[in-house]
Amino acid sequence: MDQFQGRIAVVTGGGTGMGRELCLALAKAGAHVATCDVSMENMTETKSLCEAAAPEGTRITIHQCDVSDEAQVLAFRDAVVAEHDADHVNLVFNNAGIGGGGDFVEGERDEWERTFGVCWYGVYYCSRAFMPLLVASDEGYLVNTSSVNGFWANIGPGVPHTAYSAAKFAVKGFTEAMVTNLRVSAPHVKAAVVMPGHIGTSIALNTSQVLGKGTAFDMSAEEVAVVRKRMSDQGMPVDNLPDDDIRSAIHQRGIEFRDNAPTTAAEAAEIILDGVRNDRWRILVGEDAQRLDRLVREFPEEAYEMSFLQKLADQNVFERMATMGNDQENT
Repeated sequence: MDQFQGRIAVVTGGGTGMGRELCLALAKAGAHVATCDVSMENMTETKSLCEAAAPEGTRITIHQCDVSDEAQVLAFRDAVVAEHDADHVNLVFNNAGIGGGGDFVEGERDEWERTFGVCWYGVYYCSRAFMPLLVASDEGYLVNTSSVNGFWANIGPGVPHTAYSAAKFAVKGFTEAMVTNLRVSAPHVKAAVVMPGHIGTSIALNTSQVLGKGTAFDMSAEEVAVVRKRMSDQGMPVDNLPDDDIRSAIHQRGIEFRDNAPTTAAEAAEIILDGVRNDRWRILVGEDAQRLDRLVREFPEEAYEMSFLQKLADQNVFERMATMGNDQENT
């Protein structure tokens, strides 16, 4: 699919980050875009940006949907069909995701299952819902966002990361299996798995709100104590910091994660769309993702040892791994 003019594209998680940038790039290219998110406020802004950039006659629709709820996904699909007056779609980007649920042993089960539900079941439910519409097209592409955590279940020393990693491994395995499945059952439809490294998105800022915990400034004293211990274990002098200073520091980390990433969300969107244009099924996003992929393949038995983290440090891969972990777990 080397051009998107007149195609119908579905994007989940289009309110911010890579989802918004995918919507914007597709709209600029003349694709009709239907996007969903849990935040109508964010999607309204996405729609305005897309409409300002798109050629005349391009249709942009927004839909509120929690992708971890199959009933909402089916309602989203039905609304896309109705509002785009369509009997097919050409592109489905399963992009929505959150962090959290890191500690399987001591963490909250509800948070673990919520994270897994969005990051895996969101992909599964949307793929199920939209597959008949992709098959009904003359040319289709299913694009599922996994992560480098879909082939390396770690984000740094001493930071459990189980729910997100388990979900992203599932997304990667499912999509790879779909490559063959589609060749057999619907050869005009293709699949691609996207594995971003550190991308400048708001996942660290948004996760806590999706989990129902508000912002970093709403963290309870017990949650602050957990963060303080992790920071202290990493050698940070935080033992005597007031709780509000810890909350402010976590919020600032989320901002820095978004604003200081080696790859912007807009750059990531272009890499993904270039992968689709070039008929690729495996799309690594960012130099850090490419380096990590090479190292995991070269040293698989060492991947979860401190010596491997030193190899990453030597190659400047994921300098902010520990920060990423604390952000996704606690903000």
